Parts: sequence; structure tokens; C-alpha cells
Amino acid sequence: MRAMILAAGFGKRMMPLTATTPKPLLQVNGKPLIDYHIERLRQAGIKELVINHAHLGQQIEDYCGNGSRYGVNIVWSREGEPLETAGGIAKALPMLGESPFVSVNGDIWTDYPFHSLLEKPLPRILAHLVLVNNPDHNAKGDFCLLPDGKLANSGNPAYTYSGIAVLSKALFDRYGIYEGPLAPVLRKAIDDGLVTGEHFSGHWYDVGTPARLDEVSKIVASLAAY
Repeated sequence: MRAMILAAGFGKRMMPLTATTPKPLLQVNGKPLIDYHIERLRQAGIKELVINHAHLGQQIEDYCGNGSRYGVNIVWSREGEPLETAGGIAKALPMLGESPFVSVNGDIWTDYPFHSLLEKPLPRILAHLVLVNNPDHNAKGDFCLLPDGKLANSGNPAYTYSGIAVLSKALFDRYGIYEGPLAPVLRKAIDDGLVTGEHFSGHWYDVGTPARLDEVSKIVASLAAY
């Protein structure tokens, strides 16, 4: 299974830090955020990675290189201008092959066990999403997790999409959406009963602002102390 790390966001909410440093290279407890993703994916046995970039993207590419120092192989999807999540994934589809792949937002920190996604084949569905408890900045959540494991666009309990998923190329083939954010694509597939999910109750943080970056660094430092 391959994985794509979405690293092309401009990081406007993270200004002024992202004026000179792309968000994936901002440090959490002394380590660039993207390092955590690459290392956890490798530990899960996922060694073929695609990473997209746009804003200050050459810095990310120069830092990570071809992935050999991590023990992985990295292929770069260069966007120039950010295409948002669906657009970025669609552009990279030729690099991701025909099989389902893992998608990870580059602006989160988590200890989610990525190896469990290797056990999530998509025989009759188009996406499997990892959901988390709702943070303060998304108190109403995004999707409802039904008892049978499928998702609904409304209802209770509603959880927040973590930015971690297994996606099928057929998701994009079916709905023909190749630009803009991913959420509208997912909502169409959810309405058609083609998306499943799971609830993850471990550590997960959206590193979206300087204040959250500081908070997450302190949390990660405290976890590392044990």
C-alpha cells in the first residue's frame, strides 16, 4: 500500500511562522512535523510515499529528499499553486497506482497506528475515514459514525475527520471532481453509502495555529518523558 502526505497548504492561520517556513517543516518538540508522519508510516510498513507541495515546497523537498534517510521512497507532486485536498490528490493519482492508498493531512500530529489501515481493504466502498473526538475549533464534528461502520453526513454521534483515510482511485473516477477540497467528494460518497469509518481515541491534534503548535509541542514532550 502507498501513502500520500498532503503538504501543499499555505498555512495562513500559522502566519507569521509560515512566511518563511512551510508548515510541514515547523517543529513539534524539536522535530519537523513531517518527520513524524514519514517515520510512523515506515514503521507501519508503508514505504512508498507521495508528497505534494506548493508554498515554499522546495524547502520540504530539499529537506526530505528521496526518502532514503528514512528508509522509504518519496515521489514528489509539485503543484506550484495549491490545488486543495481533492485537487492535490487527483493530480497525484498517476503516482499512487490503482490500489487503495493512505491519505494523511500534513498539518496534524497523531500516534494513530497506521498499520491498522493495512487491514482495511475497500472491496465495495470508496473510502475509509479515521474519526476523532471533536476539538474546540470543530465542536459540531463532521460526520456521524453509524453502528454498521458506515458514515452519515448528519446525526449523532458526530465526530471530526482526522485527516487520515484510505481512499480508492474509484472515488475520483466515480464523482469526477478534480479540484477544490475533499469534503464535498466524501459527502457525495457518504450519501451513496460508500464510505466507512472508525473512531480513534488516542492522541490527535490539528496543528493549525501558532498557539496550537506550542501546545502540541508541550504535549509531545510530556509523552516522550514516559
